[in-house]
Amino acid sequence: MAAPGPRLRLEAAFSFLLLLAGVQALVPSHRLAARDLARLRAVLERPFTDVRTAYYSIVGLSSLGVRVADEKAACKFIKSHVDSSSVESLFYAAQAMQVLSGCEVTISNETRELLLAAVSEDSTVTQIFHAVGALSGFGLPLASQEALSALTARLSKEESVLATIQALETASYLSQQADLSSIVEEIEDLVARLDDLGGVYLQFEEGIETTALFVAAAYKLSDHVGTEPAIKEDQVIQLMNAIFSKKNFETLSEAFSVARAAGSLSQNRFHLPIVVVPDGPAAVSHHQPVLRLQVTNVMSQILTQVSVKLDQAKSVSSKATVLQQLPFTLSGDFFELNFMNVKPASGYYDFSISVDGDKRFIANKVELKVKVSTEVGITNVDLSTVDKDQSIAPKTTRVAYPAKAKGSFTADSHQNFALSFQLIDVNSGAELTPHQTFVRLHNQKTGQEVVFVAEPDSKNVYKFELDTSERKTEFDSASGTYTLYLIIGDATLENPILWNVADVVITFPEEDAPSTVQSKNLFVPKPEIQHLFREPEKRPPTVVSNTFTALVLSPLLLLLILWIKIGANISNFSFAPSTIVFHMGHAAMLGLMYVYWTQLNMFQTLKYLAILGGITFLAGNRMLAQKAVKRIAAEQSSRLAKYRTLR
Repeated sequence: MAAPGPRLRLEAAFSFLLLLAGVQALVPSHRLAARDLARLRAVLERPFTDVRTAYYSIVGLSSLGVRVADEKAACKFIKSHVDSSSVESLFYAAQAMQVLSGCEVTISNETRELLLAAVSEDSTVTQIFHAVGALSGFGLPLASQEALSALTARLSKEESVLATIQALETASYLSQQADLSSIVEEIEDLVARLDDLGGVYLQFEEGIETTALFVAAAYKLSDHVGTEPAIKEDQVIQLMNAIFSKKNFETLSEAFSVARAAGSLSQNRFHLPIVVVPDGPAAVSHHQPVLRLQVTNVMSQILTQVSVKLDQAKSVSSKATVLQQLPFTLSGDFFELNFMNVKPASGYYDFSISVDGDKRFIANKVELKVKVSTEVGITNVDLSTVDKDQSIAPKTTRVAYPAKAKGSFTADSHQNFALSFQLIDVNSGAELTPHQTFVRLHNQKTGQEVVFVAEPDSKNVYKFELDTSERKTEFDSASGTYTLYLIIGDATLENPILWNVADVVITFPEEDAPSTVQSKNLFVPKPEIQHLFREPEKRPPTVVSNTFTALVLSPLLLLLILWIKIGANISNFSFAPSTIVFHMGHAAMLGLMYVYWTQLNMFQTLKYLAILGGITFLAGNRMLAQKAVKRIAAEQSSRLAKYRTLR
């Protein structure tokens, strides 16, 4: 197997850091829920097309605890479609018929000899697996030790994951008297070849189907020999998460493998993963004081012969333990606990729950976050108009929720407006401090809204005071009548509040008032942004540009002078049409580069270049071909003349 890549090493390091940080134990994050089982059954119940699909459907449904609808018809189909000359076809038929009740077939001596001959070192692991499985399914005798020797020898030559998995299942068909320890040890080797994905999933790089077949084969062999497989409990959960994360099945073989794994994880002698799920949201309140849990296996089959106990319930905010060592009571298919008997404060609580009743249980220590909801009440709501100079006593009006205060209140340069209130738990009378407590002021004319946060003091009394001189920026100095709303919300509140408390007339000094009062509507077109591009840099003087151009062209002038003085050899130049077109096309492309620099853009240039380039290419190819013909003819003439001279 290839060494783990950087991504897997990074994921492993991240998982280790999370472990050091004290994260909760690994728990199943995927299972076969009722809708998943329905999809799985729908795939497995498709009509048979051959013996192989019949095997997948019949054995897959059997793993889920379901029988085929018409066993007699299934048996008849297998008998009519089995190929007695194919070891693979015989395997599928034997294993499927073994599941069907009353489905038997007589095996000829030729078929038996064919199967026994396939159990050889010369056969592949797959052929040995099919042959041994067919012999076992038909109830034919088999020399287990000889089959084991052939399997072991062949396995040493085939090191693929699938071949090793087939070897595990082959060994489960052999006699327990044979020494199967060498095959059993392959389970640990296969576990070492699994890829760990983020500490949550564990699977082979070959995919979910191969991973599911491994789980089924490993537990089948372990049950057969009575030895616990070398798979750790956390690894079982990771395998379970990987296999059952698949919700849609594209092929029948994929559905078959998942069904086999589900059956193995639901019924084996060593490891039984369980899943604890709440009935609806994990929340309680005075109206619904009972927390209801359901315990199931990986196939959502309800387990009632177990005991469920709350080890401890700890407040998330205060870290205080409010309840511990209390059993749940069984009521029908659910385990119930009345958590509100201890009168917990509203908030979130971490439940540590344990499930006992079978030593094979794994993932039976569960951490569950439970929400305790309540209702909020508003008391001692006082609205006041306070004189800034304190020359006049404050005018206070008490309002009872949900009524609106009569009349209006004033806030201007001479007096402030103040609001104070308390929040309590309606059920217990205790003081509450919700996460969201806002005061919203809405301008009745312009629609402008301003929101403030109401903060509690040391006595948990919420206070809000509006000073127009300090708050004019938030209001854009827009005077008018504002509707005051009180907003209270929290995830643990059953009755979030939006209360129209009163009308407040806010007056700002006239010199601070905006010329035009605009609605504070966020969904209006914004002013167009006029972007100013950077001005081009100043060009150099014309003399400099001309001098540079002359220097660049001077080598060409020198070339022409040398040609005139020395003499240019153009004797090989022919005035054939292809030659003229080629040179004109080449010159045209050079001219196109100049036009591109001065006038055209890239896309226009590419269009013209494609036309000129095509013509130039064809003309150049024709020109070179003509020169090659002339050269070959000249060479032949030279050789013929030399030959005549020698004669």
